[in-house]
Amino acid sequence: MKVAVLGAGAIGAYVGAALHRAGADVHLVARGPHLAAMRRDGVRVLSPRGDFTARAHATDDPGEIGPVDFVFLGLKAHSYAACGPLIEPLLHDSTAVVAAQNGIPWWYFHRHDGPYDGLRVESVDPHGAVSAVLAPERAVGCVVYAATQLEEPGVVRHLEGTRFSVGEPDRSVSPRCLDFSEAMRAGGLKCPVEPALRNDIWLKLLGNISFNPISALARATMRQMCLHGGTRQVIETMMRETLAVGEALGCEVGVSIERRLAGAEKVGDHRTSTLQDLERGKPLELDVLLAAVVELAEIAGVDVPTLRTVHAISDLLALRSAA
Repeated sequence: MKVAVLGAGAIGAYVGAALHRAGADVHLVARGPHLAAMRRDGVRVLSPRGDFTARAHATDDPGEIGPVDFVFLGLKAHSYAACGPLIEPLLHDSTAVVAAQNGIPWWYFHRHDGPYDGLRVESVDPHGAVSAVLAPERAVGCVVYAATQLEEPGVVRHLEGTRFSVGEPDRSVSPRCLDFSEAMRAGGLKCPVEPALRNDIWLKLLGNISFNPISALARATMRQMCLHGGTRQVIETMMRETLAVGEALGCEVGVSIERRLAGAEKVGDHRTSTLQDLERGKPLELDVLLAAVVELAEIAGVDVPTLRTVHAISDLLALRSAA
């Protein structure tokens, strides 16, 4: 199996290192000091499950790699529309794109088999710009339940979780999903093939849609948000509204808000990815989290006043931080 990791940051490099350890032909696409360190020393993974080093090929030129069986997409969702020159050299007729993104993916209604089948979510696929680069037919959905961070260039700190759920938009258990799952499991990760992957998307979204923007607005950690009474109440309301939208679209999360909050509190003083991006001056990945759900709420006829309010304020924050 030949795999390219496009956007080999904390999650991408962690997955690439695991697949390389399993014997896959892995190529990591990155840039800057992180690329230089991976070329020199490989990817060093520091984990409670055991440290290891993977010396996979690393480059900033996908043309060196050529077509692959799988592209693991570790880029932020707001980079998808512009990634054409990077991904095109990696594709052959049957290359699958495993998109490890938060929030609502651009393929969400592809082969949905319902009243919204084929609908484009404008917030995540404006004017079809993402679909033009990443054909929905190539997409294998992926919901990440692992937390990692770059300790330093070339060094990934694995904090918790090893689950990467994958699934087809049409809910089939396809050979390509099974092949990818087997390779991930051989590398020491959990990778169940979930026919109802959209349920996982909404489960993960419960936390991302609330904790991520609030953490950036308040400059707060997971634990601080959970322990502050007023903030916790806002987050609970955002979660209830999000559940209502998911249910209106036929999804079942199967986890209570209380349990979701308890799990978040146990994470401790962890800074969300949105807060980390804000602190580093990077674009904030909020369209696929908040804007998309507000758009879906309007489509489904669900009232989401708190989501709309937080979206308006955090959108201004995103615009100001990008200026």
